[in-house]
Amino acid sequence: MARAKSSARGGNRRGSPEAIEKRKVARMFNDFLGGRGAAAHKLDGRTEKRRQRLLRELEAGQAHGARDLKPLDILQRVQELLELGEAVSSIKKVRKVPKAIPPADETVELVERLHKAYAFRREAYRFVGISDEVLGSAGVIQAEGKKGGRKRRAA
Repeated sequence: MARAKSSARGGNRRGSPEAIEKRKVARMFNDFLGGRGAAAHKLDGRTEKRRQRLLRELEAGQAHGARDLKPLDILQRVQELLELGEAVSSIKKVRKVPKAIPPADETVELVERLHKAYAFRREAYRFVGISDEVLGSAGVIQAEGKKGGRKRRAA
């Protein structure tokens, strides 16, 4: 009977969002006031491990060593690495940038819909072969030069 009662109560609170935030803030506070101000800007252990795993997966082209990464998987991993502060140049070292896909109406429309749904950073699209020209036509980035001028005059 005692076992059923303890398991019905639920698990411990070490994994609760509040507890995680407390530990994270406490580490940052100790690093900051302890004279290790530069260490406060480093990633914590779990985040660093995640960053390394994402880079490994991009390099191997496989998730968890089993299934091949799809283009959307690549976009998501690159986006996450960029959000963690990883430089584009270091991502290029592990993931070769493919040739750009020629701009076509269906490509532009698809990228436009994808960007509305996911809002990936423009740098991430390079790693799946989407050029700045396609991004400009899809409205992801401001069209520069002639294309932007034509659109404004026609309106």
